[in-house]
Amino acid sequence: MATIVVEGPIGVGKTSLSHYLASELDARVVLEVVEENPFLASFYDDPQRYAFQTQVFFLLSRFRQHMALAQEALFHRHTVSDYLFEKDFLFASLNLAGAEWELYRELFEQLRPRLPRPDLVVYLRAEPALLLERIAKRGRPFEHTIDPDYLQRIGEAYDDHFRHAPYPVHVVEAAEVDYVANEDDRRALLRELISQARAA
Repeated sequence: MATIVVEGPIGVGKTSLSHYLASELDARVVLEVVEENPFLASFYDDPQRYAFQTQVFFLLSRFRQHMALAQEALFHRHTVSDYLFEKDFLFASLNLAGAEWELYRELFEQLRPRLPRPDLVVYLRAEPALLLERIAKRGRPFEHTIDPDYLQRIGEAYDDHFRHAPYPVHVVEAAEVDYVANEDDRRALLRELISQARAA
């Protein structure tokens, strides 16, 4: 039984790959719920004012979801998720400061030890230019104002996190593998990832 997480910056293609993997493994798929965050659109308009509310909402909702998944794990052979619980900490480290950051970090440190670690993380890595192209294609209105510099900072935070991750990480350069439009690329990547997942 394995838990596989597909992770990476905004718009990189996590959900698409998660669906492909789950289909191949006959696994339960767990998707990040973004649109339900009532503060997110306001955050993109005014990050300084709405960062704390946005991050805490994500932290608590994701914790509840992961707790429910952990309790149901015995009923599923494999689970594929399109987000890592720690991702919220990475975003919070970029968006919060001072007392808000300290309070957020204390909440995170209380919650994280209660959740299991993934068996494999697939890190989809991409530069801002590719991310902006894909963000435009999926057409979420509140993402249209994303700053390329913010995407660059997110990518650097992911790189740093995965250099020291306490679980196996498979890095995929998203610009080099088109697993959505190119069937050969998709099959090759899925073979590689499924082999690692079955060994987990």
